[in-house]
Amino acid sequence: MAWFGRFVQVSNFKNSVLPTRPNHFLAPLSHFVSTAAAAGPALAAAAAEPDLAPTRPGEKPRVVVLGSGWAGCRLMKGLDTEAYDVVCVSPRNHMVFTPLLASTCVGTLEFRSVAEPIGRIQPAISTAPGSYFFLAKCTRVDPDNHSVYCETVTDGMDSLEPWKFKIAYDKLVVALGAEPSTFGIQGVNENAIFLREVHHAQEIRRKLLLNLMLSDVPGISEEEKRRLLHCVVVGGGPTGVEFSGELSDFIMKDVHQRYAHVKDYIRVTLIEANEILSSFDDRLRRYATKQLTKCGVHLVQGVVKDVKSRKIILSDGTEVPYGLLVWSTGVGPSPFVRSLQLPKSPGGRIGVDEWLRVPSVQDIFSIGDCSGFLDSTGKPVLPALAQVAERQGKYLAELLNSVAKAGGGRANSAEEIALGNPFVYKHLGSMATIGSFKALVDLRQSKEGKGLSMAGFTSWFIWRSAYLTRVVSWRNRFYVAINWFTTFVFGRDISRI
Repeated sequence: MAWFGRFVQVSNFKNSVLPTRPNHFLAPLSHFVSTAAAAGPALAAAAAEPDLAPTRPGEKPRVVVLGSGWAGCRLMKGLDTEAYDVVCVSPRNHMVFTPLLASTCVGTLEFRSVAEPIGRIQPAISTAPGSYFFLAKCTRVDPDNHSVYCETVTDGMDSLEPWKFKIAYDKLVVALGAEPSTFGIQGVNENAIFLREVHHAQEIRRKLLLNLMLSDVPGISEEEKRRLLHCVVVGGGPTGVEFSGELSDFIMKDVHQRYAHVKDYIRVTLIEANEILSSFDDRLRRYATKQLTKCGVHLVQGVVKDVKSRKIILSDGTEVPYGLLVWSTGVGPSPFVRSLQLPKSPGGRIGVDEWLRVPSVQDIFSIGDCSGFLDSTGKPVLPALAQVAERQGKYLAELLNSVAKAGGGRANSAEEIALGNPFVYKHLGSMATIGSFKALVDLRQSKEGKGLSMAGFTSWFIWRSAYLTRVVSWRNRFYVAINWFTTFVFGRDISRI
């Protein structure tokens, strides 16, 4: 153990010769003050909400971003951190690469492959003295005082009381995304699983594998086996179709080998009120319908009327038992977005002008699924797509950078600054995988427009290549490529962890 003694001696020597110096980690704390403390000790004792105070002369102006989705993260990535301090407030500390989320539900990809930490997207949040990430949700916006009120997220830990605080901003960007639409149908929130976040995919994976194992237990009736192993997907958009395709692949390639006792009981039903993939070319829709049916997905055209704990009821009275119910019927504004006293676009989103500003207040912008053009702009509300949000985030980052260069970064200082060209969205097309090494690629700018549309194995290769290049970091591109390779060689990971 002589080596251990030498190690201790060297360690003690290093500690003894280190110079004493001020702790540089304490410097950022000067940004946090209590307005009550500044007024006096009595008020400080009564204060319940410490503040991230307004920026002072000599400090960089502060951009506060609410949300960590496609729009907010693309904005933060493009912001000039030499010109701005960046503060992000979000209940999650990562961005989800949603086009590949369905693949994680059945083990084609691992969850970390589709989650990109915000600190990697914008390193200044982890390193710059005036930039921060707060795991919290916004509870109120005060445009008159350029402040937002927030509350920490504790993930249901009853022992921790949420901590409330206030942040002053020079520019505020609302990028809160949207929530799944339930259309007021009773029982959806209690019984269905959405597919928007990583924890949704984890819940689907655990539920699916649990049902597979329970159905193999002695004494389970035939009827109960069929119910447990009936996977119902409501919503025939790209997310619902891609999940159905991944699920059918999982059944054919993995369940048939590893759950041979119950392989004949498992099935997938996709319920859509109108037509699946309604934004795609008619020829592609027919191809997708044929391919999904060939892979064992049962397509049902109907409207869900009620959702019970073990069955759903359609408008025509048909009862559909299920063991796993995935709800993917589109999105709408969250209750918090609806509660904001800001102008609204058609559909309840935050109304913005051609430069993505909220026109009735100073220094507030809104991007992504929570925003939409006002009627006065003459532009239609853009669809809730990742490419729309990403394009808006990139545009707004460039706009705010130019505003800072023109001296308008501070609060109430950009009124006379020309903002340049307004935001224009050009659709690049749509893609969706349908399982069995098949996919759809529709590169038309609109449903009525002309352009390239194709389906089959070549489209599947294009789909994978395109999304691999769109994954945010090289780290996650490596993860995705390795996951695809190991799944192809060894099959999917079906561990229930």
